[in-house]
Order: sequence, then C-alpha cells, then structure tokens
Amino acid sequence: MDLQADLELALSVADAADGITLGPFLEREVRVDWKPNDTEVTEIDRRAETAIVDRLVAARPDQAAFGEEHGERGNPDSHWRWLIDPIDGTSGYVRGIPVWATLIGLTYADRGPVLGVVSAPALGRRWWGGVGLGAHVAHDGVVRALRVSEVDDLTDAQICVTHSSGWDELGLTPALVRLQQQARRSRGMGDFWQHMLVAEGAMDLAIDAVGVAPYDLAAVQPVVEAAGGVFTDRFGEPTHEHDTAISSNGRLHRAVIDALAQPSA
Repeated sequence: MDLQADLELALSVADAADGITLGPFLEREVRVDWKPNDTEVTEIDRRAETAIVDRLVAARPDQAAFGEEHGERGNPDSHWRWLIDPIDGTSGYVRGIPVWATLIGLTYADRGPVLGVVSAPALGRRWWGGVGLGAHVAHDGVVRALRVSEVDDLTDAQICVTHSSGWDELGLTPALVRLQQQARRSRGMGDFWQHMLVAEGAMDLAIDAVGVAPYDLAAVQPVVEAAGGVFTDRFGEPTHEHDTAISSNGRLHRAVIDALAQPSA
C-alpha cells in the first residue's frame, strides 16, 4: 500500500486548514454556537471543514469524505474514505486553550485507518503516520521519527485519563481512579494530544472519554500504530468506530483492558 501521495495531499490540506483556524484563535474572534448534542461548534469549524473536503474531493473524486460538521461527500461506494474533524477540541479552542487540532484520517474498506495527519498549529506541532510511512512529528521546523516507550510496569508509567460521565454510567470510574493511583504519574491532556504523547513515547498510556466518534480517532490511530503502539476500544478491539479509545506502548495494554473489564460493585 503506497500512501506517499496521499500523505502529501493530507499535509497540504492541513496547511490550508491551519491558515483558517489559527488566526481567529490567536485574535480570540470566535463566535460559539451549540449543536443538538450540547457541544460547541463555530463558524471556523464549518469553514475549515468545507475547505478541507473541497480539496480532498477535488484531488480524489473517486473517494469518499466525511466531516463532523457537514457529513458525507464524494463517492459513497468507494473503499477509500477520508474522515475529518476540522477542530478537535473546540471547547478549548473557544476558551483560548491551545490544545486543539485538525484531524485528517484516511481509511480503507475493512482495514480501517491507514493514514493520519494531526495538525495542532497553536502548539506548533504536527504529527503524521500510516502504513509503510512510519510516524513523525514536526515542531519548530524540526522533524523526528516517533517511537513509543518501553515502560512495562504500571507503577513506572505516566498515563493520561480523560474522565467523562460515560465512565460513570458504565460503573468504571473507580477502576480509572485505581489505575491513576497505581501509576507513577497521571495527567489529563485530553483529545488528540494524549494519544500523540503516547506515540512520542512521552506518555505510556492514554484512556479517552466515553463518547468519541470515528472522526475523533481515524487520524490518531494510524499514528500511534506506526509508532509501534497499540490502539483499541475498551474491550481491546483495534477500531476507530466505537465510542471508547485506549492507546498505549503495547506493554501495558492488556493489564488496562483487564482492569476495565468489570464495573465496580
């Protein structure tokens, strides 16, 4: 699977998205609307997604593209499908928190995500990776390859946990708390960033919120996997299509899946 041309396309599209999203964030010129699911959306989200999908559909007219804000475009029967989140972390974006990114993922039929670009211009970072491409990060003009950590004991691990009410509803919040207590250090980076830190080897494990969607995960999964990590739902299935997501260096993964297998009494 030769994805180099697709990577170059995705990187150029990310450049265009950054040109739309970064200025209003820095100038704090963002008006917030609310979607039916009670989450924030801005005109910048919508404009960035339109620009991204316009470019993808023009370059790959035989492929499909799906965005969080506007839905499906292109060829719905294609084995190739781009999944777009124009601003992952909109709640932070509108408050001036720089932890947000444009997510551009490419999936193929039943194989799932094969390429991802994660562009976080307010952090000055961009990550990418995929099948046959390795995983890389660019920061301040310096590009380096990514590799997950080799920590194999939870008591030595740095972990990220994103709590949400969904974990309460599953009865698994106590299990999350125990994992945090057992780890050497616990942080709550959230959204795409926690998974990119796993890919970088800076974090050893990341547990996302309950309620994530395919467009939240399709770009981050191939980066983690290309860096040598493991990316699954809470049951251990490697997928971007379920509502939970856990990434790790692989050495800690089974223990975490087992720890979340049963709700607390």
